[in-house]
Amino acid sequence: MKMKKVMALVATLTMAFSITACGSSGSKAEEQTPSTTTTETAATDGQSDNTAASGDSLQPEEGASLVVWESKEERSFTDEIAKQFTEKYNVPVKIEEVAATDQVTKLSQDGPSGLAADIVMFPHDNLGRAAAAGLLLANDAFKDETVKNNTEASIQGVTYDGVLYGYPRAAETYALYYNKSLVKEAPKTFDDVIAFGKTFTDKAKKKYGIMWETGNMYFNYPFIATTGGYIFGKDGTDKDDIGLNSEGAVEGLKTYVQLKEILPVKSGDISPDIKRSLFNAGDVAMDINGPWELAGYKQALGDNLGVAPIPTIGGKAAISFSGIKAWYVNSFTQYPNAAQLFANFASSKDAQLLLNTKVGSIPTNKEALESDQIKNDPYISAFAEQTKNSQPMPSIPEMGNVWSPVNAALPEIWDNNADPKAAMDKAAQQIKDLNNGATK
Repeated sequence: MKMKKVMALVATLTMAFSITACGSSGSKAEEQTPSTTTTETAATDGQSDNTAASGDSLQPEEGASLVVWESKEERSFTDEIAKQFTEKYNVPVKIEEVAATDQVTKLSQDGPSGLAADIVMFPHDNLGRAAAAGLLLANDAFKDETVKNNTEASIQGVTYDGVLYGYPRAAETYALYYNKSLVKEAPKTFDDVIAFGKTFTDKAKKKYGIMWETGNMYFNYPFIATTGGYIFGKDGTDKDDIGLNSEGAVEGLKTYVQLKEILPVKSGDISPDIKRSLFNAGDVAMDINGPWELAGYKQALGDNLGVAPIPTIGGKAAISFSGIKAWYVNSFTQYPNAAQLFANFASSKDAQLLLNTKVGSIPTNKEALESDQIKNDPYISAFAEQTKNSQPMPSIPEMGNVWSPVNAALPEIWDNNADPKAAMDKAAQQIKDLNNGATK
């Protein structure tokens, strides 16, 4: 254990020199002074240290107390779940507000010195750099039940280099919003979308059957992945196996090209603000977007708002990108048993349903997804259904080399009628060069 922590410290110090290159949130984390709230508890008659590998026999250490980092937006959930945890395990919990996207940066700075939280929470695309720096304990004690209880996509998202680290608690993806006053029922296929668009789209009047960010790879991943394309091989872990220009990817992009007929707009002229305005006004009938637009769209359209899974592509359920939020245990914690118990407790079926009640999140727990609470919500259930056919974004550091080349290739195809195979061949080569250390 001591050797692991020495190695983790070395990796962390190395990471600190390059952390600003890993994301734009670093400066915020350095400047942030977390606000704190302590759950009112008394830690009496603590249990002795037990390092058993099985979650069934794991007990909190004697005198254990925990610090948890949580985002401001989801603090209401963690306040409540912390109280429940303390009631069950008699372990005090203090909650500090730290933005989810800042937590890995802050953990790298404060973990080795013992100033970081025992349990942290961040999106899975930050996992690679945290795990590679030795900042996290593997999810060993609760591995079997975590894998059994959660969706395959969420498990993939919180696994790095073959090791399960996370305790999934929520998923995020995009789906199809539609205006029920214009579209009687959600289209099942993109052929249906095109058929409707031919009757509705009128460029002169700026009315379009469907709109989405056609130059953004995030929203266009279904046209790459559904028919067999991918970014990196081996579930997003093999940087040398690039599948963006594979036969499957090119096949799916045929549907992407066909949609230009009903959305004759340059990719650069489609922004979130423009699209939102047109959809709210009834000038766009359908929009591919995420749950972050739900509140505004409900306010604008009321009962006329519908949400459905993304239409099928090539006869197959559309595969979207997903992001997985999860708990992780700090490798430098003084109380690893108590920390693992909290991470597992706060990611259970009941905890995920509480999180949904508090902030409208989409569960990853399979039983929670099948619950009446989720199935009876017409909006959340649609996003939940789409998550079942989603793939988590690769979490390896090389993912940062993908966005610019693909976001340049898509407008070439959309705006300039470039051959999809040639455009994606170029993007794949650029990514390969970047992965191998080329500066341009």
